[in-house]
Amino acid sequence: MRTFSEIRAIAAERKGGEATLDALIGPAEATGDLAERPDSFYLAEMTRRVFQSGFSWTVIDAKWQGFHEAFRGFDVHACAFMAPDWLDALCKDRRIVRHAAKIGSVPDNARFILDVAGEHGSFGRMLADWPAGDHVGLLNLLNKRGARLGGMTGQYFLRFVGRDGFILSRDVVGRLIAEGVVARPPSSQKDMKAVQTAFSAWAAESGCSLREISRTLALSTD
Repeated sequence: MRTFSEIRAIAAERKGGEATLDALIGPAEATGDLAERPDSFYLAEMTRRVFQSGFSWTVIDAKWQGFHEAFRGFDVHACAFMAPDWLDALCKDRRIVRHAAKIGSVPDNARFILDVAGEHGSFGRMLADWPAGDHVGLLNLLNKRGARLGGMTGQYFLRFVGRDGFILSRDVVGRLIAEGVVARPPSSQKDMKAVQTAFSAWAAESGCSLREISRTLALSTD
């Protein structure tokens, strides 16, 4: 496995230099303190990423105000105890994408958020306090206790709420395979543990965030 500085050099050469690479990596998303965000913010972001999975992101973005209205501002308590007639009405509501299974994930995820908030004070507090070296464990939590938050959906959710982490895109996985971290796209817990170990080693070496490392790996390969 190459050092992160070696991989960064490959990415810089491919993209035309250090300055261009830094511009492509970009600054971290400014989302404020994770612990200060209301639980409704996290339910909205979960819903957005769930609906974007398999759909055009621009379609979801264009309808997003309608989603906000239809789900009553993503009030967590209201969504967690959604009455059957409200759920039925949402499945016919033209303000949103009428996908019954994804609509049904909203009350499930609202209850997930309430459960976590009961354990940690708020969902954001849990995210803020989660150990930096166990991103895989956080992804597992989303997958096991959340609804439709496995795989890339959970990874994008964490990225967009501002929690530092990696996204296992095709290009990132290509670099991980090239470095011998995994032999194929990671699907087992053994593979994910190997991914976490590699990212943690590169973070310790470089002082970079997981997001910066993830973006650099993606830009280092075709």
